[in-house]
Amino acid sequence: MNAPTLISGSTAIVGVLGDPVRHSLSPVMQNAALAAMGLDWVFLALPTPADQLPAVVSALDAMGCRGLNVTIPHKHNVAGLCRSLSPLAERLGAVNVLVPLEGGGWHGTNTDVEGFCAPLRRQDSDWTGKRAVVLGCGGSARAVVAGLVELGFTSIQLAGRRAEARGRFVGDCQSWAPQLQALSWTPADGFMSALGSAVEHADLVVNTTPVGMVSASQPEAELACPLNAAELAALQSETTVYDIIYTPRPTQLLRQAAARNCRCIDGVDMLVEQGAAALRLWSRRDDVPVALMRQALLEQLP
Repeated sequence: MNAPTLISGSTAIVGVLGDPVRHSLSPVMQNAALAAMGLDWVFLALPTPADQLPAVVSALDAMGCRGLNVTIPHKHNVAGLCRSLSPLAERLGAVNVLVPLEGGGWHGTNTDVEGFCAPLRRQDSDWTGKRAVVLGCGGSARAVVAGLVELGFTSIQLAGRRAEARGRFVGDCQSWAPQLQALSWTPADGFMSALGSAVEHADLVVNTTPVGMVSASQPEAELACPLNAAELAALQSETTVYDIIYTPRPTQLLRQAAARNCRCIDGVDMLVEQGAAALRLWSRRDDVPVALMRQALLEQLP
């Protein structure tokens, strides 16, 4: 692996905004890629409380930042801070990449869809007609649903704990995802609940919630699982379970799914592929070393 570029007075900033974000491994893989590409840039994790998001985005624009990733919980709100949006980002109402514009301001786009689909395309070239269950209704879930539509799923069921948010999500996406339906989801749900039944018949279950994600402030989160025991018991061995979380590796959800002989995908490939797509946009180069980024990331994971 190439040695990192020395930081100098001309070194430019790229980074990731989120809260929390110090656990992010994006700097590891992006800085490895920047060094390999010979770019005098440094990628930083930039903790950004929600009430400071407009000020931080504006300040980084003024500082000549070359590009930003955006993660939980800002993917929706940052869209309103952009001077322009890609058609995909506008449709989703979720932005995970900011690209600086000539004359100032940001262009918002979304590379999560590309990143999400990549490992599914490698596993199975044809998902047409399959059934999916999506856990959670945040910014990442919108990209996941868009990816499922692109892959040809004919049934997509969305489980969210808050009825208002769940209904709003489905309503917002209905025009471009008519196969999307809402499911009730409560901690007391049993085996034959709406979610339990949907999981039992699903070809793919995707977790987009932060449940089970480890951070410095919540190391005990490793024991958490978004599905309860009855819902886990409904998983079938031919089902693919995809958790977009990558710390810890595997998550509790994937541990439980593997014990039931499910095919498991974690968030590593999604993170690498969306990050590589973002770096192509920032650098306007196609020689992004995707394999090196993945290697750098895996070396930092337990």
